[in-house]
Amino acid sequence: MREGYEGTGPGAITPDGCAVELYTRLPVGDEPDIITAAVPAGARILELGSGVGRITHPLLERGFTVTAVDESAEMLERISGARTIRSPIEDLDLGETFDVVMLASFLVHSGDIEVRRGLLRTCVRHVAEDGCVLIQREGEDYHKNLPRERVDPSGFTVRMLSAEPVGDGVNSVLAEYVFPDATWTQRFLARPLTRDQFEDALAAAGLRVDRYLTEDGVWVRALPAPGEAFGPSGV
Repeated sequence: MREGYEGTGPGAITPDGCAVELYTRLPVGDEPDIITAAVPAGARILELGSGVGRITHPLLERGFTVTAVDESAEMLERISGARTIRSPIEDLDLGETFDVVMLASFLVHSGDIEVRRGLLRTCVRHVAEDGCVLIQREGEDYHKNLPRERVDPSGFTVRMLSAEPVGDGVNSVLAEYVFPDATWTQRFLARPLTRDQFEDALAAAGLRVDRYLTEDGVWVRALPAPGEAFGPSGV
């Protein structure tokens, strides 16, 4: 298990504390609608951190071609109909570009700044010159007003139990997912980013925000910044 990450509950647990069976149960939500509205029909999508294909499969049904990347073999085994690649995202170099590169699951909030830089470099490395990068951010109150819980219409409860500072602007976050027949927990490290800090991090990687796709600012469409090279960032 990666330091600072932990998961409990039935079934396989990935190095970052994600439970494979849990992710097969989570509902799709409105992500496919948001993505479809932001990209060209039939686009070639590189999905970084695909997990079990919760978003992958709806995108395939809508006519997109998806290459799904995850470092967990157990996660990728649950995906059908897409090209799958097992690799850490920050190490990925396929030697090809895509119409759309997608970095969801709040991965941009990695507690390790160097990992975040690697994730964004991978996005830039694989996006076509006229393509776009879709990034999912944490909500503004993600680390606030804890503990809190939400009961999903499908019958399970998500509890955000705590977000404790562990130094250098990073929080240790504990979440719990309670189903009628099973309970999972996940502890992970996350770095809150203001909108300005987020945009600075993108700029350092050679990306610029095109527009925020949702009113809460969680989903963002970014474009390669012409003429900008990678640069250092203290964010």
